Amino acid sequence: MLLRLVPEFELRRDVVPWLAAQGWAAALDTSENSSALYIVNVERNGKIIYTWKGSQRNTHIGLYDLQSKQNEHLYTFEKDLHIISCSVNNERTLLAVSFRHYTEDETASQLLQSVSKYLTLLIEIHPINNVRVLKAVDSCVRVQFLYPVEDRNASTESRLLLVSEDKYIEQFDIRVVAEEEHKVVIQKPGQLPRAKVADDLVWAQWDMMEQRLFYIVPKESKSTLRCVQFYPDENFNSILESHLDISVNDTQLKLVNFGYDYCQDQDVASKSLNLQVFTSKAGGLCVCCSLACDTPDEIMYSIYFLHKGYNKTFTVSLERTESHQLKEVAFMNLDYYVAAYLPGQFLHLLNIQHPDLLCHSLFLTGEDARIDTLQNYPIRSPLVSTILDCEAGSLYAVSISDSTLLQLLQKSKQDSERLAALHCALLYFQHTEDLEMQIIRWISENLSTCHSFDPIQEFIVASLYCRMCPETQNLDKLLPYTSLLDWIGVVPGVICATDIISLPVLEFQNSKGFWEKLNSNLESVKYAEPQLHYHNNVLRREWRNLSEEREERRTTAYLRNIFENAKKVLSHLDTWDSEARLVPLFEEEDYQQQLLMGLMVAQLKDHLMRHLQYVGKKKIDQIVLDYVANLLSLIHRIMKEVWRRYQLHSCVFCFDERGSAGEFAVFHIMSRILEAANGMCMPLPPGFHTLHLGLGVRCLPLHTLLHYIDIGVLQLTETCVRKLLKDLDDTEQNEKLKLSIVMRLPEALGQKVRQFWNHPINANLIARKYVKLLLENLGNRQCSRSIPERFSVPVEFLPLNYLTSMLTEIENQGVHPYEKQDHVNARFVEEMALKHTMTFLGLKYS
Repeated sequence: MLLRLVPEFELRRDVVPWLAAQGWAAALDTSENSSALYIVNVERNGKIIYTWKGSQRNTHIGLYDLQSKQNEHLYTFEKDLHIISCSVNNERTLLAVSFRHYTEDETASQLLQSVSKYLTLLIEIHPINNVRVLKAVDSCVRVQFLYPVEDRNASTESRLLLVSEDKYIEQFDIRVVAEEEHKVVIQKPGQLPRAKVADDLVWAQWDMMEQRLFYIVPKESKSTLRCVQFYPDENFNSILESHLDISVNDTQLKLVNFGYDYCQDQDVASKSLNLQVFTSKAGGLCVCCSLACDTPDEIMYSIYFLHKGYNKTFTVSLERTESHQLKEVAFMNLDYYVAAYLPGQFLHLLNIQHPDLLCHSLFLTGEDARIDTLQNYPIRSPLVSTILDCEAGSLYAVSISDSTLLQLLQKSKQDSERLAALHCALLYFQHTEDLEMQIIRWISENLSTCHSFDPIQEFIVASLYCRMCPETQNLDKLLPYTSLLDWIGVVPGVICATDIISLPVLEFQNSKGFWEKLNSNLESVKYAEPQLHYHNNVLRREWRNLSEEREERRTTAYLRNIFENAKKVLSHLDTWDSEARLVPLFEEEDYQQQLLMGLMVAQLKDHLMRHLQYVGKKKIDQIVLDYVANLLSLIHRIMKEVWRRYQLHSCVFCFDERGSAGEFAVFHIMSRILEAANGMCMPLPPGFHTLHLGLGVRCLPLHTLLHYIDIGVLQLTETCVRKLLKDLDDTEQNEKLKLSIVMRLPEALGQKVRQFWNHPINANLIARKYVKLLLENLGNRQCSRSIPERFSVPVEFLPLNYLTSMLTEIENQGVHPYEKQDHVNARFVEEMALKHTMTFLGLKYS
């Protein structure tokens, strides 16, 4: 099961024993009335308000503190009442209660002489004292105290929201004064100031943590979602307005998170819209709602990603149709994800930050979608990552199971599930070493099973995104989060339709936190968000151009700056632990990879400077260096885990024996890492190509090795070729290998390493190359000097005499291709020519 539920509060575990100890155990015989003990509210500070019936059918209200794990009795009504709504202020000095007659035929005189069906009371409870009637009406009323910011000193003023079934919300300002013996009483109880917050609403939701009120007002053919933000300074203002294409039944008001009256909520839920608003820490704002569907074996629901400017409507084919007859989709807020859950059918985890590609959201059916703990309906999500089962009286902390995610990665046959599980593991759990190790193991075992995406690319890009973005605001809009540009796959049983919607209108000044992040998200949508993400197109072109430039052009100030960037990146990696040297990387210089590193630093810095000017150059420099260093670190991490798994050691550079099965597996993985890096134009750790070539020499037959070199999979490096030429003896097979390698060396590298193979074939090659380079340098020039004297040992072979004389003349003009190898000159060419001729004729050369 993907979602893991841990009970934070249970009435039978946390309240029933306390009630028994207080002598109220008799009231727990609930065979006749299942609502004798139930939860009525969850406050912002973790206080849970519940009610129960005493032995004399009195109605009691109690409070449980999640932090202290203590119960407290708040108030007792000497009547058998049905509590609809209840709230206590932050200082626990005032209690607001809304209730109705427990039986319809009670007389008015039996209930505080009220002729109304519903009463809303304000009660002083520190100590229990006066009772003030706030409302006496025939329509239901919900109450909710506002809570100030945390760690604020006790206030002398409380604010109370009253939500009426008559479709309006008002705020009461209640001032209290302390009298003798710490008694707290309401000041001027007959003149409580009030203010209208909203009216004509058909739906409302309370966000207790952020003190926000969302509500919907019907407007012609569409509905308008609005949000009122309440502030600690006792002010409130309407801060958001968004038009939604949602048909709302305006005959009955639907309330979310304004207390929990299970019986009434169930009755309203069957007649009104199933809709909830969820927010995320990253500035995400989603509206989730169930839709009517004419087909009995299908169900529909929509998610309005208001922070992205589009709506996705999902149509799901049900496996069994009997289990959803009286149920709707339940929505849960998991911060980075919104969960759509239909018991017995499916669980859909929707990625809030990146909902554009369907493959980044996880859709499960069957056993994987089951949530055992939840047996009742409806399911509430009053807080982020929290579920309230009202009927059972339980509050659960909800989290995604990392072990189940890994199982999904391992057993899934669909690329969409694999990709969604991979992103969920990296995004939800952030940077955890153990999980990262297990993902790398899965990647190494499944390189050939993913057909629509490269798991190495996706792991590296998504991991970098998750590591870097929390550091700086808005960085998530500028860095890539996936290697995919599009997704053409499908999720079996799910049809998704996407519609563009108008962006919400925000009205706020100097607001921090969520509203600032939401506004930033909306601004990025206005300016075409996909174009804001860093791409490697320019990097690839620039790297190719600089790589092809001649040696003498590589000393410009621009290139010096590029290589200085690369040095800074590599200096970040010098503080690694000693285990990092388990894999022989970062032990040599690699011109091409350092060039790519430096270029990536330069171009990523330019990209961020255009969009994060307010951050400052020094901070951006640090971000960029960290990004490239983390990229190399991730590739090294993959190598280290693979190295450890196959128990390799430094013998991979010994060429006197063939490679093991483990080495061949590592060679294959390195080839896929190289393919992934080339596809994304990502630099590799210095020494990667040397290690890859060394494993190739040990593991591959000669014709395959040479083919890999010719097509660019294996790159000849000075370190590996030098070691191969020096360490291997000159058996016939080794001569063939060495000659094949030497013949494929680039000219600059060949000049450096050919001298390490002391063999006639190599000497002959060196002589040929030397003559070719001298003649190329000569061009169309003709020798103007007279032919110099011959060498001391005369050779009567006129063509050779003439060639030797001409080469000597060119050398005297200052042309010498092999300046670092003094022994390679015209005399060396003459000697090699004679040796080759004598050997060809079968004569002995002395």
